[in-house]
Amino acid sequence: MQTKMKKFLATLLAAVSVTTAAGSLAGCGGTPTFKDLEIPEGGYDGSKQTVEFYHTMRQNLTEVLDNYIEKFNVLYPNITIDHKQVGGYDDVRDQISKELTAGNQPNVAYCYPDHVALYNIAGSVQTLDDLIASEITVTRADESTETLGLTQAQIDDFIPGYYNEGKAFGDNKMYTLPFSKSTEVLYYDKTFFDANNLTPPTTWDELEQLCEDILAIDKNCIPLGYDSEANWFITMCEQYGSPYTSADSNNHFLFDNETNRAFVQKFAEWYQKGYVTTQEIHGAYTSTLFVEQQAKTRSYMSIGSSAGATKQCPEPDNKGKYPFEVGIATIPQINAEAPKVISQGPSLCIFKKDNPQEVLASWLFVKYLTTSIEFQSDFSIASGYVPVLQSVVEDPYYATFLNKPNTLKGEQRNKFIAALSAKVCMDQADAYYVSPAFKGSSVARDEVGSLMQRCFTEAKGKNLSGQSLADMIKKEFKDAVEECEYQV
Repeated sequence: MQTKMKKFLATLLAAVSVTTAAGSLAGCGGTPTFKDLEIPEGGYDGSKQTVEFYHTMRQNLTEVLDNYIEKFNVLYPNITIDHKQVGGYDDVRDQISKELTAGNQPNVAYCYPDHVALYNIAGSVQTLDDLIASEITVTRADESTETLGLTQAQIDDFIPGYYNEGKAFGDNKMYTLPFSKSTEVLYYDKTFFDANNLTPPTTWDELEQLCEDILAIDKNCIPLGYDSEANWFITMCEQYGSPYTSADSNNHFLFDNETNRAFVQKFAEWYQKGYVTTQEIHGAYTSTLFVEQQAKTRSYMSIGSSAGATKQCPEPDNKGKYPFEVGIATIPQINAEAPKVISQGPSLCIFKKDNPQEVLASWLFVKYLTTSIEFQSDFSIASGYVPVLQSVVEDPYYATFLNKPNTLKGEQRNKFIAALSAKVCMDQADAYYVSPAFKGSSVARDEVGSLMQRCFTEAKGKNLSGQSLADMIKKEFKDAVEECEYQV
């Protein structure tokens, strides 16, 4: 991972080196600079434009996308959408990094904040502020009109944490709009909990006691599986209000502090007691411990992606009976009255182009996908991700999905589990937070995840406790910050 990131940064840095005070060196064999958009007075002029869109969608989702491209083309028949599935999220990033050096990047792409921060080493991502604020009226092919920008009602309809991710880059400018999102939720064996009078935890203190109680009932279990060490670390920083990273400071890496070292020590002690394992330590998604009934060791709780809800559902026996009922709740909090949960899933960014009409066509398409209640509803049901608009819960089709009864079998059972997960996500819409994005933010994420893993396993392997454990953790934090600074 570290070698791959270094190569990627080197590629993008090459794209930056092509400008001087005199301007672009593209004519001398260098890579091009990227032109800022000046919105024409009349907005989109109806000219023929092709919008190239890179994403990670598989067939079931491209079928939904194609359906809405047809509807978009009723309004804008001269805008051709050429969309391509480019592997996973990192594959999209790597493909674009190569294309930026030649100036043949796509128009629109799936992105995460750290991808945008890296693309912006070359200044290639179009800021959206002027587009969002534009009051130009655009006439569509069916003679209807729309405002080129976003209305206040459209802005207010976005889930705030999702929308604010677009301006998490330290300059207060908007670079992305949210497309589809997921978060982490707590899956639990509701059958086991009900039988033993257990209640899903709302705080980490409650979780600690719960793990002790579950081990007393089943001494061979690992009560909790947590898929992402990095998510766990970053979320704890947010819940404590403790520094993690900063986008607008020369000192980006702030996570080596007493509060953060203390919670890592606490969780390392949990690992020593057998309360918890993680994906990297277990060697697979911890849902395998949660759903597997025949394994010698299993878990009764799993914290993982809301988009993976169907993977947290056990298989039925040969009579079609499920071994247990799955419950879903929000993750534990430091303060249950002020919850904080991570926001994941792709946003959309638009790349700069010399032709302003090409950029405007891209914007109209991005705006259509991100503000359409119908698209957000259909895509969310098909993908397992949650919509980015608050009003989607009022859509009759999506409301029917959310309220599926808990008496279904087979594939319909999976839809119920997905709906239950989505409902938890939508109910906590005010809890999502945004981490700073900058060149190196992905490095910080990798390092804090590795740090958690090392602290857990080394503490158990060496039977460390007290001050010796604290000293080891202090060194791991120091080394992690130094590694971040070295890589960036």
